[in-house]
Amino acid sequence: MKAVRFDEYGGTDVLYVADVPVTEPAQGQVLVKVRATSINPGETKIRQGLYRAIWPATFPSGEGTDLAGVVTEIGPGVEGVAAGDEVIGFTDERASHAEYVSVPAENLAAKPANVAWEVAGSLPVAGSTAYASVRAVSVEPGDTLAVSGAAGGVGSIVVQLARRAGAEVIGIAGPANHDWLAAHGVRPVTYGEGLADRLREAGIDAFIDTYGDGYVKLAIDLGVSPERIDTIVDFAAPEEYGVKAEGSASARNAAVLAELAGQVASGDLEVPIAATFPLDDVRAAFKQLERGHTRGKIVLLP
Repeated sequence: MKAVRFDEYGGTDVLYVADVPVTEPAQGQVLVKVRATSINPGETKIRQGLYRAIWPATFPSGEGTDLAGVVTEIGPGVEGVAAGDEVIGFTDERASHAEYVSVPAENLAAKPANVAWEVAGSLPVAGSTAYASVRAVSVEPGDTLAVSGAAGGVGSIVVQLARRAGAEVIGIAGPANHDWLAAHGVRPVTYGEGLADRLREAGIDAFIDTYGDGYVKLAIDLGVSPERIDTIVDFAAPEEYGVKAEGSASARNAAVLAELAGQVASGDLEVPIAATFPLDDVRAAFKQLERGHTRGKIVLLP
């Protein structure tokens, strides 16, 4: 099978697609033929070595967490999943950027028939991160929540979940994304000069930072209580400011996946897809992601 690999830390040029054996599902696992798998900013930082102190790579390294596909083989001890099932899931083995992946059956949820493959393959990391972030800041009806990177892969889901929770949401984003945010009931605000004044005038109760670059300090300076600030990218902020850093690991499970997939199926949640690429074009996919300003998700189609 084809699978993405890299043998050293570096830029997109270290990525390549190798022919490797298909892994056999172990106890409690199933083999999934991957139909869609999204790419995430954290995977860029792992490949670049920026997270080596937290998540070191072992070379040659695979990559990829998100997946959606069809179960093709059942390992020993698995119940409730059958060959031919269409599923959404995740692997913690950096292995989903491939044609096949063996994953624990407990990491899978059924894919609703009316959810597109590219959307299903984008849900696990971004969706669980957004879910955990909204929960972390205790969003309630009547709250005003500000979100940095509001149209990105995680931010675009955060703003919708917060709106469903009854909050007024201020989405910090560039002008190109303002119409999309407004169409989803979000008040768009441009980043850059004068942002602090614009947010101060709005009166912020909570803040979710999906971008970094000083937004946690901005929220603190605006008087937002640290327990109502969550960041998914500024790993120094919890110790420095006492804020939260709850993300995907806090909510990445089959139950949350099923809930989010149900919202997509019912039309209550949109997962914007910026672009799709064949697996062989993984370098191009990451180059687009790393240019920034992407609305929603970029997806590989093995």
